[in-house]
Amino acid sequence: MYRPSLNDLAAFAAVAEHRSFRKAAENLGLSRSAVSHTLIALEQNLGIRLLNRTTRSVSLTSAGADLLARMSPVLENFDKMLESLAEARGVPSGVLRINANKAAVRLLLTAIIPKFLAAYPEIEVDLVSEGRLVDIVEQGFDAGIRLGEAVPQDMVAIRIGGDIRFVAVASPHYLKGRPSLTTPDDLRQHMCVRQRLPSGKRYRWEFARHGQEIAVDVPGMLTLDDSDLIVEAALDGMGIAYVPESFAKTFLASGRLVMVLEDWCPPIPGLMLYYPRNRHVPAPLRAFIDMLKTFNRRPYTA
Repeated sequence: MYRPSLNDLAAFAAVAEHRSFRKAAENLGLSRSAVSHTLIALEQNLGIRLLNRTTRSVSLTSAGADLLARMSPVLENFDKMLESLAEARGVPSGVLRINANKAAVRLLLTAIIPKFLAAYPEIEVDLVSEGRLVDIVEQGFDAGIRLGEAVPQDMVAIRIGGDIRFVAVASPHYLKGRPSLTTPDDLRQHMCVRQRLPSGKRYRWEFARHGQEIAVDVPGMLTLDDSDLIVEAALDGMGIAYVPESFAKTFLASGRLVMVLEDWCPPIPGLMLYYPRNRHVPAPLRAFIDMLKTFNRRPYTA
């Protein structure tokens, strides 16, 4: 009787999970053609079709769905066994895949990743910087990092550092001779550097003070989709920008930018690492969570 290899079954499981040969190949670290040939050989050796393929989609046949349901617990138990062996050696190993926004990746690279890699030399970290919010399960990530307000409610969430603050900033050159700003509505008399969200919509600037909340669709002739570029535009005197304080901190300290409407810019809950609630937590992610807890006990500055 034909016995498929563990690699063959892992390739099938990856294609079945992602419904895509390309995404499965990326997740496995293989070429798309290698995964395709593996699945063709698996079907031929088993004598049954497991996948329905079109030029645009991949879906499971009834036999494929049955095989996946039966083998998934086996593969998960095998992964747990390997992790147990690694833990018995006292050295977690494997790949940790995290999807995060740019600000989160910057924080990780500055404050956490160097210490983590030094402490766990057998763990490989794969960070994907992405503005849009993705389904981390569907995309094959172990965890995601986003602002607390964006974390899906069915996830386990762990705080990273402290609160953050979005601030309105401009160059002294831009502000010279222009109307003063007392409330967010005064922004309508100014040029602003607007931000386009990953969804394609323009971001309405959100302010709050003493329980009063205001969202302003600010005017402006320039729209960008990257906070670093927005700060550069503000430095060049192209208008008022609204960005996380960490992006403007250096320029505020040097005086190249000044803050406006400061009392309308309160702190909000900061970054959260999140992962599926009902899934096995792999050893690399558990090790990362342990390091986050140590980081969270330290004083934090954005």
